[in-house]
Amino acid sequence: MSEPSPVPEHLLRSHSTSVRAVHISEDNERLYSGDSSGLVIITSTRTLRALAKWAAHTDSLLGIEEWSERVITHARDHKLHVWKTLEDVPPTSKIGGSAVVSEAQAPTLCYSMDVNALNYCRFSLLEEDPSNARPSAEHQSQCLIALPNLVESSLADVWVLPSCQRVHAAIGKPPTQGTMADGRGAAGLIMSMHLFFAEVASAEATSSTAKMDELRLLCAYENGSVTLRRYADSTNSYSIEGRGWEIIWTAKLHAETIMSMRVSRGNSFALSTSADHLVGRYDLKVRSSSASGSVVFRTKYPGNGAVAIRHDGRVCAIGGWDGKIRLYSSKSMKSLGTLNYHKKACQAIEFAHGSETLMSGEPIADEDDDGDDDDGFGDVEKSTRKRWLIGGSEDGRLSIWVLIDFTRG
Repeated sequence: MSEPSPVPEHLLRSHSTSVRAVHISEDNERLYSGDSSGLVIITSTRTLRALAKWAAHTDSLLGIEEWSERVITHARDHKLHVWKTLEDVPPTSKIGGSAVVSEAQAPTLCYSMDVNALNYCRFSLLEEDPSNARPSAEHQSQCLIALPNLVESSLADVWVLPSCQRVHAAIGKPPTQGTMADGRGAAGLIMSMHLFFAEVASAEATSSTAKMDELRLLCAYENGSVTLRRYADSTNSYSIEGRGWEIIWTAKLHAETIMSMRVSRGNSFALSTSADHLVGRYDLKVRSSSASGSVVFRTKYPGNGAVAIRHDGRVCAIGGWDGKIRLYSSKSMKSLGTLNYHKKACQAIEFAHGSETLMSGEPIADEDDDGDDDDGFGDVEKSTRKRWLIGGSEDGRLSIWVLIDFTRG
């Protein structure tokens, strides 16, 4: 006798249009969602009630992400906004509270940037110091943010926030640039990107074991290819016309446009999905031009619009145009099950953040937590929340699933 199909643990019906972006805070306390109308909602994961709800944009959301005490939203209206949110939430409705924030009490807009959103490509955020989650008044946290180039959508720019200064322009531009009138290069538009630091051996250091951080940018393109680049000019923090950026490798595993790409938490590998039935896996540790670390997996299901990777890198989830969320082993792409609820395309999925000690199905208390907190939210609830998977669909609903451990995934 077969086991019954799993059902969502929770359903959120806060949106009336297609859910396009989902993000969960590092402490799993806040769930961010944005839809095709430009509406953004911050939901308490304890009460499942809205902490804030506002029309952040005039067009469909591309991405949402928490950064320090800010929230970045990016949409098809060619705007990127940075909002201040935490202090705007009244004490009665802070994390764990039960009061609902009205739509009129929108977060404060700190500043905005005009961006090129022709690509449907969301930003990539790289924090200056991820451990500095709450900077002091004397030190304002900075970050790098990668976006499609303002003019040519086949190229990329890197900016610094909060100064909104562009430090790298037109990444990917060859010496003799050939683009179409709409900004498409030979590979087409950039569809997804990921900016990160890679630890490499320092050629200038006297010790052979000395390491330095090298800035890298992974781009997925309209023609189904993925390219990894490195910034090789360690003497200059700025670049123009793509100078100083070198291609490490390029791999073309898809026959169709890449619809989604995600990178593992440790920047060791990436996964890509497309309109085809293929899933691409890319080894980001490979330092040669052979791209021998790239492999393609053939699934039975075409039309995949979203992919997410669990915190430990072992399990991935793929959202299909048929509304199903399929779970796989990230290494072998062995099927681990299917989550079937949505009847329309699942365009946004996200895993909650786990801990390295939470590797079994049993709830494990945090080291600095001796039981229930002041709001009665105890170890079991916190541990269960680390196994959440959130799916956002064109039906306007958010499904929250509690997954089993998949230790062998």
